Amino acid sequence: MDAAPSPQEPPEHRVRELVTARTAGGVPTAAEQEEIAAGLRQVYEEFIALRMHYQFGIDEVLTKVEILRKEFEQMHDYSPIEHVRTRLKSVESLMEKALRTEGEMTVRAIRERIHDIAGIRITTSFVADAYWIADILAAQGDLEVLTVKDYIASPKPNGYRSLHLIVQVPVYLSTHVEQVPVELQIRTIAMDFWASTEHKLSYKYEKNLPPALRAELDDAARVAHELDQRMERLRGEIRPQAAPGGGSGLFPGRPGPAAPPTGGDAAG
Repeated sequence: MDAAPSPQEPPEHRVRELVTARTAGGVPTAAEQEEIAAGLRQVYEEFIALRMHYQFGIDEVLTKVEILRKEFEQMHDYSPIEHVRTRLKSVESLMEKALRTEGEMTVRAIRERIHDIAGIRITTSFVADAYWIADILAAQGDLEVLTVKDYIASPKPNGYRSLHLIVQVPVYLSTHVEQVPVELQIRTIAMDFWASTEHKLSYKYEKNLPPALRAELDDAARVAHELDQRMERLRGEIRPQAAPGGGSGLFPGRPGPAAPPTGGDAAG
């Protein structure tokens, strides 16, 4: 039987030890079961506070996105932002993933190893607009870009395409400032349609798709990419091309963001 925890040992460490022992085949005693339950209750309460901070982080980034969207719609007669969705892991889902990832059950450790607690998905009409929005947000002084993954230029093996950014924003609480990371997924409508369909099918078949369906999805990914390429060639009729000499801040080698059209230009 496991020794009693020392007064200095955090309860969440003890929860991790007991849960690990149980998954390895050990059967906890009644006292250990009660200790697991008490420890999980404390961790659960800490997760509620953690989740609140991440919701505030979503609110901060979402405000930035909505300001850009309204500015483009009202001042420039064109908005690169088509749709915006937010996602926040439930406490139960967060606890399940924290246990599954086999690390310390502390708030700090969980924040370091789980990066998709809070997320915002932005869909655009054109590929260039996805990069454009990423650059505009990255240029804001109080938003720090932690990581960038360009799955548009380098798709995942299953055909998935999207920009993934982890950004960090300050959340001003009553007693301190909390730096909160938020995942941004920025992709075109075609990419989003394909990703949504692939996710639903993978969930239905528990990530073991029949070969025929896998082939259909692979072909659909190709068609979606071709559609994006075709629409990209047409975008100049709707919005201006990149500003001369401009360069993308996050994505070297890509054209810089275009100057937004004025009301008169768009109406002309």
